[in-house]
Amino acid sequence: MTALLLAGLAVFTVAGILDLLPVVLRRAPWLAFAGAAAGSACLSVVGAAAVAGHELRLGFDGVAIFGATSLATDRLSGLFLLLMFAVATPVCLVLASWARLPGRLTHRALGTATALALGSCAVIVTADNSFVFLFAWETLTFAFFLMSGYHRGRRGTVTDSLFTLVFGKGGGQLVLLGFLTLYATTGTFALTGAPAGIGRSAAYVLLVAGFAVKVGLVPGHVWMPPGYSAAPGPVRALMSGVAVNVGFYGLWRTLGLLGAPPAWLPVVLLLLGGFTAILGIAHAAVQTRLSRVIAYSSVENAGLIVVGYSVALIGADRHDPRMVAIGLLAASLQMVAHAVAKSLLFTAAGSIETACGSDELEDLRGVVRRLPFSGGGLAVGAFTLAGLPPSIGFVSEWFLLEATMQQFRVEGLGFRLALAAAGALIALTAGFASVAFVRILGLTVFGPRRPTPVAEPTELRWTGRVGLAVLALGCLGLAAVSPLGVRVLSRGLSPLVPAVLTGDALKSPWVLQPVYADFSILSPSWLWIVLPAMAGAVAVAAIAVSRGSLLRVRTVPAWRSATEGVEGEDQYTPFGYAHPTRKVLANLLLTRNSLTTLERATGGRTGDRRRGPAGAHLGYTTDVVEVVERFVYRPLMRPVLALARYGRRLQSGRLDAYLTYMLIALVAVLAVVTAMA
Repeated sequence: MTALLLAGLAVFTVAGILDLLPVVLRRAPWLAFAGAAAGSACLSVVGAAAVAGHELRLGFDGVAIFGATSLATDRLSGLFLLLMFAVATPVCLVLASWARLPGRLTHRALGTATALALGSCAVIVTADNSFVFLFAWETLTFAFFLMSGYHRGRRGTVTDSLFTLVFGKGGGQLVLLGFLTLYATTGTFALTGAPAGIGRSAAYVLLVAGFAVKVGLVPGHVWMPPGYSAAPGPVRALMSGVAVNVGFYGLWRTLGLLGAPPAWLPVVLLLLGGFTAILGIAHAAVQTRLSRVIAYSSVENAGLIVVGYSVALIGADRHDPRMVAIGLLAASLQMVAHAVAKSLLFTAAGSIETACGSDELEDLRGVVRRLPFSGGGLAVGAFTLAGLPPSIGFVSEWFLLEATMQQFRVEGLGFRLALAAAGALIALTAGFASVAFVRILGLTVFGPRRPTPVAEPTELRWTGRVGLAVLALGCLGLAAVSPLGVRVLSRGLSPLVPAVLTGDALKSPWVLQPVYADFSILSPSWLWIVLPAMAGAVAVAAIAVSRGSLLRVRTVPAWRSATEGVEGEDQYTPFGYAHPTRKVLANLLLTRNSLTTLERATGGRTGDRRRGPAGAHLGYTTDVVEVVERFVYRPLMRPVLALARYGRRLQSGRLDAYLTYMLIALVAVLAVVTAMA
């Protein structure tokens, strides 16, 4: 396994270097992504072996300057390696096919950024030293900056990429402070536990806050929609479906290292997670660009996963290992569903955007008829994230709701109220997720075609189709074999909670339960048998009762109320379908509406045969507000800019002044170190 780990990292290195050569961009722009797929396949095997118990350690003790250093795998790191790189392999296949389309890669370094991101993820998950972890973390932040800023000639891209960089650096600084606090408590940079006390509590909060920024928890979520949307095509899948999981790995590892958190932390995370989920899906349901819909869905799923993680933290605080088991299992299942479905959505959406020249929902209506593979992938991904059976999204959300329903087993009014609030927000989120993704299915994927397509579409080549098919199979097939998935998760989570407890989620070989016996049961495997059988039985019965008339075509007058019988502007559109959501969630979205008169006393538009003798042509506009950005970050801009202006005064250009600053900083560091000693 050590050889495979080195081989995977070596392939990433070679692929990144080759992508910088001009000849590769001209003749083989797909080469770096093909190499990334090969490296990802190697590391997924390493992860599977680690979950099975074949752990490894690759030491660099002679090189380290901050203590013993190595890349090592245990069952937990193996689980994340398996998840990330099993998903990254088909994503890179789609990227290789996408890169072969003419004009996709306008300049170098996208393959380099891809290889850099994947290699950084591997090092983060296997590092056992805080500074190696931080080095890889900062490298991943830089890779995100390169990805989101690739189309730097487009309007707004530079701002979006800098936004991504700033929040990535901010989260990294919080993680750095957390590790330094741990060092002050333990005296080592190794990733080990710490004794109880204020130092451990402070480190706990700092680490959780830093990882929360990476995964997109409110208020650190605002970089995700612009950052993901600015990245080119299927690269967004690597950012959202693969690399973001290092943040969840950090949360899981923090629980394993530090144990029980401060008692107030799970309550805060439960409320923030629930609010993040409903805020994310509310914005996803009203966005007009496909990339923004999927990006805000990532915010929603971050909230859902953090809610499950918070249930585990409550169990750790109350010393209830079964509560830890159900929380981690629910969060991990949701993480798996998000990784596979979000990667499928972003790869399919990237292909569609490239083929059609737009990602506006209005321009993509009926896309499955023009691009059957990409449109089909988009449909399966939307179906999964809507949480509908028999997809893996249904299984994960069921487990998550079951986890929050265990509030009666917890002592403490604060915990119970927080669990009740989070459960209600998750239920509301699940409802609006169906609304959001039914819009994608009904009006974008299978909707009526536009009279004039935006561009002549070109489907992906066979490698890209294989990648989409593998991801789609994961969305549906993982639900069918979810008992096997629970067994894998039980082994992977064994460093945090005994496998025998998470294994209690199996009531029988093909029936699941939420760890606690005799509470509720679900069999996703039987759903795959029962649902098609029931659908077939209903179809046969309907045909028999109708004596075959159901199969005969009948001609009846069309109902003309925004159905397919209506043409032009009177049809339902994705924008119009989202209007009830903008109204119902107006208090959350701060929906703004305005009605303006465009033409007076004309009875309508010139040339309109329905134009009457009196009336007016009115214009109606509606918009929503990102409440966190408006009320948290914008008020901070003025003092931050003022502080920056004062800081510029220190840049005098005089060498003696700079030496003085360095001396002051050195004296301050020595004073702090002496005081800590």
